[in-house]
Amino acid sequence: MPEYQLEIRQLVSYPRCRIYREFLHTLVADRGVRTNGRPGLFCFSVLCSYANFRTSYLRIDGLTYTIYPGEWICRTGELTDALRLRSKRQLLEVLSVLQERHLIQYSLLGRGNLVKYKVVNWHRHNTVLDYNCPCQKETGFFFLPVSTAVELVSAEKCSEMDILLDLWISAVYRDEQVQGSFDGPVAYLRNGTGCPLVSYAELAQRWGLSKATVGRVLRKLERAGHIALLTFPGRHGTAIYLQNYLSTMFQISDVMVDKDEVAMSLNIQVALPADEPGMPEDSGSNGEIIVSNPAQEAVAQKVLQLLALQGVGCAKCPRMTYKLYALSRDSQGIVEKDTLVRRFRMDVLCPSGVPAYTFEISTRPVECEGGFCHGEEEG
Repeated sequence: MPEYQLEIRQLVSYPRCRIYREFLHTLVADRGVRTNGRPGLFCFSVLCSYANFRTSYLRIDGLTYTIYPGEWICRTGELTDALRLRSKRQLLEVLSVLQERHLIQYSLLGRGNLVKYKVVNWHRHNTVLDYNCPCQKETGFFFLPVSTAVELVSAEKCSEMDILLDLWISAVYRDEQVQGSFDGPVAYLRNGTGCPLVSYAELAQRWGLSKATVGRVLRKLERAGHIALLTFPGRHGTAIYLQNYLSTMFQISDVMVDKDEVAMSLNIQVALPADEPGMPEDSGSNGEIIVSNPAQEAVAQKVLQLLALQGVGCAKCPRMTYKLYALSRDSQGIVEKDTLVRRFRMDVLCPSGVPAYTFEISTRPVECEGGFCHGEEEG
């Protein structure tokens, strides 16, 4: 029997995003994230989560209604609670704005006590089944076009819930077109640069808010465990990684995001301690350091941290030792293409002294004002 290897990716070129109903209903119940009652991305997503994907029949007040794919009918009070609105009047305002934008069509039935709506272009983005059967509203998923999400977040000021959903829909995982996406699911605004780093000014323009408000909302979402913010110095910007994304979207274990690992993926300088003159080049570990070089010790510890994040048990073993030594003849470096490149070999040793892992590490300085400064690290 042939063997297959499963590879999971969330690609930037894919025009739709899969949203699980259970995840969306969890957000509805989270009162810590504000919605502001605006007809934005959150409201449209909730309406899509209740839409049928096959024909069904619903009996209300003694009458049986036929509900086709992309449609739903319910009491106005139920829909008001689902959208986290305060009144029926506010509900009708939200539905009217979405209808004016040609995203839904709705009508009132039963003297205004029932609302029936249809999601426009539902057949284009979601599979429609031919047979008739009651549709579950708490399980499964639906597809939301990324272009529709961008249209909604650009229409007016975004709420905190709109911002969270926009980041979720913009997430990219393991795509060669986006730097840093192999380190975890990262929010990428599809600007054609391939770099997920954004400034608060860009986000403020996208969401119709001030930079101060954007910073406050992002920090709030980070404290709540929805996102992880990795801010880099200077004008590099901020990378936003989604927490619990892989477990929700693909039912696999989430990954821990390391800032230094992301910095290397984005070619951002990694600061290392300056070399101290007169210090030997070889070093050991776990309290048995015979000789030490601060810069090399920092490199070795960073490699061990990356191994631990990737689930390598040896990196945390108290009996493990390592050896790090330069590969250049003069222990000073190898000049390659007018750049001073230092190459090292690192052996991770078992208690028996047998190397369990062997790595070759190279570092090179980057230009700073006044000369070179210790910077980029490669594995």
